[in-house]
Amino acid sequence: MRLNYNMVFGRFIKKINRFIAYVNIEGYSHQVHIMNTGRLGELLVEDAEVMLSHEPSKARKTEYDLRMVKKDGIWISIDSQLPNKIVEEGIKLGLVEELKEYREITRESFYGKSRFDFRLQGKDTCFVEVKGVTLERDGWGYFPDAPTDRGKKHIEEMIMAVKEGYRGVIMFLIQHPAINGLSPNKVMDEAFTNKLIFAKEQGVEILAYGCKVSLEEIIIDRKLPVDLYK
Repeated sequence: MRLNYNMVFGRFIKKINRFIAYVNIEGYSHQVHIMNTGRLGELLVEDAEVMLSHEPSKARKTEYDLRMVKKDGIWISIDSQLPNKIVEEGIKLGLVEELKEYREITRESFYGKSRFDFRLQGKDTCFVEVKGVTLERDGWGYFPDAPTDRGKKHIEEMIMAVKEGYRGVIMFLIQHPAINGLSPNKVMDEAFTNKLIFAKEQGVEILAYGCKVSLEEIIIDRKLPVDLYK
């Protein structure tokens, strides 16, 4: 996926809340919008180099969106609006091996009272729910980085869909190039971890794919191992 932002670079100062932070841009402190509601504690540290997009508008409280952070010389995307777009492109380009056979893709598809990120049609019907991952420890990725009732609800709904005869996939899309595998974050949300393990036992497929990340492009480039018990 090509990125066409009006890019601006700065140094992170501090978070105010889940949505707002201060960034030093050319010597001045600016209030910016964080494109991710996670904690991001290991990434958004004082003086971290960040990439923002300049989005001036009278309808906005801030002029900037914080989209990437550099850590250990690597750009990491924290934009929570991108994973679904990246996955959709990856499916269309055949970059997700398990989903190559599907040609009809519907976004934000309802199943009963549930709404999944994608409904794929091919030899069968497949529902896909996407989770973006940025939390890294010692080269391994973990999700979530904050307790998620919404995430647990998605798992429960996917289990129901599989029991009704549909194919169900929970796909973790990793926008951190240094991450080499994925596990649920039991320390942060044990209930989510237990539900994910149960979902796997019930036939829900758990996938993880990594991305090549640059300031110009983010694209799926590799399948990663999943360890539900790490």
